[in-house]
Amino acid sequence: MEPPRAILEAHHVTKTFPGVVALRDVSFAVLAGEVHAVIGENGAGKSTLMKVLSGVHPDYEGELILDGRPVRFDGPRQAQQSGIGIVHQELNLVRDLTVAENVFLGREPLTRWRTIDRRTMNAATRELFQRLEIAIAPDRRVGDLRVGEQQMVEIAKALSLNARVLILDEPTSALSDRETATLFSLIRRLKEQGVAIVYISHRMEEVFEVSDRITVLRDGEYVGTLPATQATREELIRMMVGRTLKSFFAEDERTTPGEEVVLSVENLCLTGAGEVRRTLIREVSFQVRAGEILGLAGLLGSGRTEVLEAIFGAHGDRVGGQICIDGRPVVIRSPLDAIECGMALVTEDRKATGLIQQVTVRENLSLPSLRRLVWRGMVDRGAERRLADEFIQRLSIRTPSREQIIVHLSGGNQQKVILGKWLAINPRILLLDEPTRGIDVGAKAEIYHLLRELSLRRIAIVMASSELPELIELCHRILVMREGRPAALFAREEATQEKILAAAAPGAKETADVGC
Repeated sequence: MEPPRAILEAHHVTKTFPGVVALRDVSFAVLAGEVHAVIGENGAGKSTLMKVLSGVHPDYEGELILDGRPVRFDGPRQAQQSGIGIVHQELNLVRDLTVAENVFLGREPLTRWRTIDRRTMNAATRELFQRLEIAIAPDRRVGDLRVGEQQMVEIAKALSLNARVLILDEPTSALSDRETATLFSLIRRLKEQGVAIVYISHRMEEVFEVSDRITVLRDGEYVGTLPATQATREELIRMMVGRTLKSFFAEDERTTPGEEVVLSVENLCLTGAGEVRRTLIREVSFQVRAGEILGLAGLLGSGRTEVLEAIFGAHGDRVGGQICIDGRPVVIRSPLDAIECGMALVTEDRKATGLIQQVTVRENLSLPSLRRLVWRGMVDRGAERRLADEFIQRLSIRTPSREQIIVHLSGGNQQKVILGKWLAINPRILLLDEPTRGIDVGAKAEIYHLLRELSLRRIAIVMASSELPELIELCHRILVMREGRPAALFAREEATQEKILAAAAPGAKETADVGC
């Protein structure tokens, strides 16, 4: 039997941005019918390498080889036509178009009158989604979908192009366990068909489960490639960070919350927008004490995100119930109201709602603090620069300068900027929605350490996360949401992944006392 052939190779690739060498002399190859994982810390160059392979970055040094022939793509469309598909870590969909319109964007089927054949387009999308076991209607507006649903649309769009090389950049970062299992099943079928798959993930257990070979990058350079069956978690972490991490989680002092109740939520409910005003969350009640980290667990669509957004005023007058801060009722109808009450919200979608992509690190870090930076009607630029420098240093944000455009930073460093901009206002209540999504093990350890530090400073924290190990490790209590309602409440000592998943599953028996 002939050995698998390399479909796509990169030889001595170097890619630079203003002030940054993102890749330095990197060589890489993916074989037909293999899943090749690429791992590394944020800023290691993984996404940049993928964008070179898929034509997003046509200006680079080095050479690409496709099917044994040198190629240089002028753009993503040329790469797609050559059989290379990519699903980016940051979603790249048109929010105001439907699901089907996004899947067929730029290649819409036409009627004999040269108008878009929407019936054919919707039918083809429906057939594709049925094959992929995706339960999303083709005529739904993409902007109305949750992040996990949008991710599934991105994956389906790439597969609809009949790619021979499929690049998946953090494809499960916003998927539920069920959706992840569906994706892995699909990956195995594609592998059997000879498709070469490049898989980027920070979730080590996924890398071992789905990949055949694993390549490690560090600081834009190639470190090594190992067969997945011969690699160990400890060895890969050492290759990624250049040192041994004794624990995936920060080994900090365990904090004990105070007695003072900082945030109290009673009978919180939220109705949907539009003509059909269905209830999204209902009967949600809990308290958070000073220095406490309360976790929100649940499957995709359980209402975790909606709870945080409702508390933060993102849904205006569609929110019912009572919110109290320090025992006093408050009225929050907008994020500005929430900020004035001492709240901050780190959203799950950093590209759409967390950052202004085309401005600098300095401007993003200072945005929520501008009111106190104004002097005589003008922003005090010196104070703004000092604020930016403080949080760049405090959070170890990797950037050539405070004036770097935020879009050029890695996903993990962008996440640190979001945390920094909110910490700059000294919040008493910090709401976090998937704060470590798409972040590597080293950066996660830094964020865990930061959260424990904030807990010691008696900040009340509510954190929604799909990663159960981090909830169990970090949180004092975990509230499990199911279908928009509280389903169970666990103290840290009694919480296990099995108990949480059992409570979160549809149709599970509700815990008798869910009061917080």
